[in-house]
Amino acid sequence: MRLSTRAIHVGQNPDPTTGATVPPIYATSTFTQAAPGEHKGYAYARGTNPTRDGLAAALAAVEGGSDACCFGSGVAATTAVVQALLRPGDSLVAYSDMYGGTFRLLERVLKPWGLVTRYTDSNDPAALAALVDDTTKLVWIETPTNPSLRLLDIAAVAAQCRAAAERRGTRPMTARGGSPMDHDLGLLLAVDNTFATPALQRPLELGADLVVHSTTKYIGGHSDVIGGAVIARSAALIAPIRFYANAAGGVPGPFDSFLVHRGLKTLALRMERHSANALRVAKWAAEQRGFESVAYPGLPNHPDHELARRQMSAFGGIVTCVLRGGLEAARKFMTSTKLFSCAESLGGVESLVNHPAIMTHASMPRELRERIGVVDGLVRLSVGIEDVEDLIEDLQQALRVATGG
Repeated sequence: MRLSTRAIHVGQNPDPTTGATVPPIYATSTFTQAAPGEHKGYAYARGTNPTRDGLAAALAAVEGGSDACCFGSGVAATTAVVQALLRPGDSLVAYSDMYGGTFRLLERVLKPWGLVTRYTDSNDPAALAALVDDTTKLVWIETPTNPSLRLLDIAAVAAQCRAAAERRGTRPMTARGGSPMDHDLGLLLAVDNTFATPALQRPLELGADLVVHSTTKYIGGHSDVIGGAVIARSAALIAPIRFYANAAGGVPGPFDSFLVHRGLKTLALRMERHSANALRVAKWAAEQRGFESVAYPGLPNHPDHELARRQMSAFGGIVTCVLRGGLEAARKFMTSTKLFSCAESLGGVESLVNHPAIMTHASMPRELRERIGVVDGLVRLSVGIEDVEDLIEDLQQALRVATGG
């Protein structure tokens, strides 16, 4: 089955009792057992729930993974990857151009826990590899990045990871203790695929070991649910993550799982429209004097345009613009739009406008924010699936207000 078919049919078998085409939401916290330990595969819903399991199966199918594990948020999914697979004293290598919430998690939560993170400001795969040492267990990238929309060559980064692991002689699945989490799994590559989604980019096929999503965004697609997921290339990788999910919690409830799964079914269609609308908006914005710069991987002048053409099937629904006039102009622009709501998040059917320096990336030091391009005049447009002419007219009138004409 191809992607759209998998998104609709995997994890959605008709209910065996009633024949319901869409399975019921299993709104139960516990499951009746015939005798202690004798059950039908379900005992307590923190560990497993049929609604959540259906979503996990569908996510694994669309990403081409062995299995998936669902979480209550994207940040919870990221936390699970680190704490299930690494130990205090291990190190992580990352591209510094990343979501502000991930940076906050790494520096303010996981650093005190014992994680060492080393960053590079370059998206050259060799720059990431240069930071790997004997303590490095994970390389973390997102592509396209949030909000600067830079790309990393996933296949090249994966090759660098394999070469680095071979040089240091790391063997996968080296036991470190008795728990399912106590294994040295070697040097892993995790890719945050939230912006591209499996409809446009499949990192596991390019050599990544893990894919992480905030399913709140395009996969859910309707701005009505918070969720996250980890999809693994192999069962050996998903086992410790699933153990962590049950042991530490942070899993989504059945209603949230149902909403994300319902959104997944239309992902491919929505991403076509998001991408088409965003390309139109980006081309329009690139011609406006009120914008100092416009970033979109689909524009020929984007520094990673050729990589985007090779690695992605379309260019996504996010456009970033820097307004002439800095913060004051950005404020006027964002408070003047009618269809673009000033809000956190992205990826819903409706269009949103965000100010990363104040909103999503406020936890980053100003020097680092500006180094990765998150300046005060930058706004991030999450281009929805409305009529694109209406969206451009809305942006045009807001730009006139922001620039005084």
